[in-house]
Amino acid sequence: MPRILRIINRFNLGGPTYNAAYLSRYMPSNYETLLVGGIKEDDEESSEYIVRGLGIEPIVIPEMRRQLNAQNDLAAYRKITELIHDFKPDIVHTHASKAGTVGRLAAIRSHVPVIVHTFHGHVFHSYFGKKQTKMFLNIERGLAEHTSRIIAISQKQKDELCDTFKIAPSDKFSIIPLGFDLQRFTEDKEQRRLKFRSTFNLADDEVAIGIVGRLAPVKNHKLFIDAIAKAKQQTTCKLRAFIVGDGELKSDLMAQCAELGLSTATTDGYEPATVADVTFTSWIRNVEVVYPGLDVVAMTSLNEGTPVSLIEAQAANVPIVTTNVGGIENIVIQNDTAVLAANGDADDFVEKLLPVVESAEMRQRMSANGWTYVKDKFHYTRLVADVDRLYQELLADAEKQSKRQRHFFINSQPE
Repeated sequence: MPRILRIINRFNLGGPTYNAAYLSRYMPSNYETLLVGGIKEDDEESSEYIVRGLGIEPIVIPEMRRQLNAQNDLAAYRKITELIHDFKPDIVHTHASKAGTVGRLAAIRSHVPVIVHTFHGHVFHSYFGKKQTKMFLNIERGLAEHTSRIIAISQKQKDELCDTFKIAPSDKFSIIPLGFDLQRFTEDKEQRRLKFRSTFNLADDEVAIGIVGRLAPVKNHKLFIDAIAKAKQQTTCKLRAFIVGDGELKSDLMAQCAELGLSTATTDGYEPATVADVTFTSWIRNVEVVYPGLDVVAMTSLNEGTPVSLIEAQAANVPIVTTNVGGIENIVIQNDTAVLAANGDADDFVEKLLPVVESAEMRQRMSANGWTYVKDKFHYTRLVADVDRLYQELLADAEKQSKRQRHFFINSQPE
């Protein structure tokens, strides 16, 4: 029975946890999986409930954190090395950058037969300065040489990693999109819409625009708020904006709203709030109750891999307006389920947003094909089947390599 040690950055709410959880829970029974991850940051929502809800008891390494810290990173490396020594995995599969660095180093030095890494996004632009970015590129290139296979979650991401950033040759990559349990986004939509709009006092003639995600610089909520302010000046439609999530920039974003003359309200999750131009809801775990109440889902990120919120929005048949970054163009149907705007351009974002806001017919047309598009392409059963095929291929290659090495050793012995 092949053993898999699966390592993710940290148990915070987002795509990597879902990906790792479904792979840990639903891989064929001939695999044994141990799931390991770091601890969430203080401004993040924990995702351990997702993992435990699937009957998985993960190992949490408190020292594996988002920020670079030599002492913590070394401690995390040592703990993972000990786990490899005790668990004796045939495969170490890491997810995202920190786990990919610490976990692969431990696996390489422990001579694990198969090492796989999934890029859920990357940090090669819009995160750090030139010097740090160059350092991370060099680290990734060095690790790639000792990685059996690198998984990109979209064609666009593979092109960036392979052709733009020169992480590894093309034959080192496999493209395996993410997979989720999306059925829950199709259920009770009318009832959920009524509940959401009642909770937040949304009138029938008000258009609700929502953005879902961590309040961090790379998500560029500043552009979202700029666009809302500009849109309100350019249309007679009644607009309400909802920022679903939390993070380090919350106070800065609320101050930006005040500077632009936008009223704000805050609420702790799915609770009533004062009527305002922009409502900050903090984290809402059961986000499937949010999408039906929105008329448009927005994303303004500077850099993305495969944003979960846009897959969820399509599963819920909600139109999307988003910046065209990362792998987004590979996960939506352009000008059908989503309209794509230039990266970092608030005016272009507004130009793309206003026709969707002002036309109920356009929103209805855009919402028609979302579920049909994502239900198979991004379902976890497809993800599990793809990864199972990859593991079988890599295990067979590792066995052939092991036989060649044994044969060489035997034949090289003196008689």
